[in-house]
This record gives sequence, structure tokens and C-alpha cells, in this order.
Amino acid sequence: MADLTIDEINHLDEAAFVDELDDIYEHSPWVAERVRSERPFASLAELRDAMKHAVDDASREKKLELLRAHPDLGDQTRITESSAEEQAAAGLDQLSPEMYEAFQRLNERYLETFGFPFIMAVRDESPETIREAMERRVEHSEADEFRTALAEVHTIARFRLEDRFPT
Repeated sequence: MADLTIDEINHLDEAAFVDELDDIYEHSPWVAERVRSERPFASLAELRDAMKHAVDDASREKKLELLRAHPDLGDQTRITESSAEEQAAAGLDQLSPEMYEAFQRLNERYLETFGFPFIMAVRDESPETIREAMERRVEHSEADEFRTALAEVHTIARFRLEDRFPT
């Protein structure tokens, strides 16, 4: 997608606005749909905050749907272009067979425990750091991990918006 300015995104028709932002929150165009009527946005921060509030104000079921839309880290089989780039930047596309197996085991344990995949904003992280986070967070309570996963989703969205609208 071509870089747009906030002014340009404010002037897109509703369908084009959603098309442009539907991947900011993984496989969840409903977030862009909920904020399109709030235009015009004065800044990227205002757009980001509106999208964050749309998620925060959603039902728990809708938030769970958003969490479940994320791929397993280290699994390259059903992944968006944005996720593939983010995981590649963290070296997750080049895991050794042993590290890949460790990620698979932790992903399965995490999913069985919480009912949604492990989510972490992996930009600038190493596979070892990510694995340590997985091992630590699988011990969290469900409520703590639900909040942590949503916070990571917001961080991922912020990175994607900053990439889409460079300043």
C-alpha cells in the first residue's frame, strides 16, 4: 500500500478508509469500521487513540475474537503480510528445528491454558527473549494474560500505524 497522509485518509470514502486500515488490527476490519465516522483525525495519535478505544470499548467476546485472529508465533502457515514481516524481523522465520519445536510446544500449552494464541509485539526482540516471555506468561492468570495480550495487540497496531504513516 502506498503511504498516505492523515489528511488523505480523512478524505477517503468509507469503504476505502476501511480497506486502508483493515489490517492494523489483525484480521479485524471492524476496528476501522467503528472509527470511520469519527473523521477527520487531526493526527496519527488521534487515529491511533480512536482505534484503541474502539477495541477497549468492544465486548469481551469481540476482544477474544481479535486475540484469536492472531497467528501462533513462529508458525508461518496462516499469517498476514504484516505479521510475516514482524516475525521475520525478530528472526522467527529462521528458527532452528529445536527452537521451532520449543515454540510449538509453548504455543500449544499457551493456547490450551488461555484459549487464544500467545501475542507479543516482537519488533526488536530475539527468539530467546520471546521464548522466555512465553515461558513466563503461560504462568499468568487468565485475567492478567487477557489484559497483557490486548496491550501487546495495541503495541502491534501502533507499530503498523507508524509504518503506514511515517513522519
